[in-house]
Amino acid sequence: MPADQPTQSQQPPVPTGVIAYLIVRDGAAAIDFYARAFGAVEQFRHLADDGKRLLHARLGINGGILMLSDDFPEYNGGISNAPDPARPRGIVLHQYVADCDATVAQATAAGAEIIMPPADMFWGDRYAQIRDPLGHVWSIAHPLAK
Repeated sequence: MPADQPTQSQQPPVPTGVIAYLIVRDGAAAIDFYARAFGAVEQFRHLADDGKRLLHARLGINGGILMLSDDFPEYNGGISNAPDPARPRGIVLHQYVADCDATVAQATAAGAEIIMPPADMFWGDRYAQIRDPLGHVWSIAHPLAK
């Protein structure tokens, strides 16, 4: 078994519920960004046979799970599944955090772009949106005090 492959006893428990699985253009850079921006903890990663691209990784972020892999257009008829940062996709990843403004500041310091700056919203949250360097859009919020 390759060194980057955890044994069965090293595997974290199988998660339940709905889990986002992102396709990215640079898996190693994505893991680094999510660690710096959101405090992500890498649970494991598996490299592809080429020893470079990320076949699968699992991160813990803010009590949840995020899975990701590099883009493999050769297994998709030559078509890329990774988002183009200039063309938003129909998905937004949402996080409730302790401090919306602080999380947005941390993410932008790590390389994210602000789409919507933090603001108090009529539905009762402090809310913002960012685009990560890989093209994925995130909404960040915390409930406003009542």
